[in-house]
Amino acid sequence: MPKSITRTYSRYSREAVALFAGLIRTARKERKLTTQEVADRAGISRGLLQRIEKGDMKCEIGVVFEVATIVGLKLFDADDSTLTRHIRQTEDKLSLLPKSVRKTTKAVDDEF
Repeated sequence: MPKSITRTYSRYSREAVALFAGLIRTARKERKLTTQEVADRAGISRGLLQRIEKGDMKCEIGVVFEVATIVGLKLFDADDSTLTRHIRQTEDKLSLLPKSVRKTTKAVDDEF
């Protein structure tokens, strides 16, 4: 089994995840859903849901978003049509940008 990588996260990232975890837990409790009910609907284990609600940084983002959707938490503060419009705008912008980014190398001018 490969050795796990220790990552460091910025304070902003840790606080954002903690906030999102708290919002998920609050939304679940407001809807009177048990951890097992939400886990079953998301197709995950109860333990993973508990880790999400504690703000574990190693949880897969797709699963976290799915749990947020199940408990009724609005993502990006937008409805479906607005979200679709934002996706299209982002795709349009990305189509105008280069496919990859490379550092430019300066030619050394050693002629005196």
